[in-house]
Amino acid sequence: MCLAIPALIKKIEGKEAEVEIGGISRRISLWLTPEAKTGDYVLLHTGYAINIIDQDEAKETLKLFEQMDEAAD
Repeated sequence: MCLAIPALIKKIEGKEAEVEIGGISRRISLWLTPEAKTGDYVLLHTGYAINIIDQDEAKETLKLFEQMDEAAD
């Protein structure tokens, strides 16, 4: 089973992007999603954006991750 995490694209430079995940910035590859643009949410898996997703879906997924984290504490 694989896990992909929603990430918000903040800046694009060529085939790479700077994304934000829970307040942390990372550089990722856009080779699999060349149509992605700044402001899009993408599903991030092993450093690659594998799909563009709807903002509402991304926010709901991030909210579920937060709830799981709180329950684990």
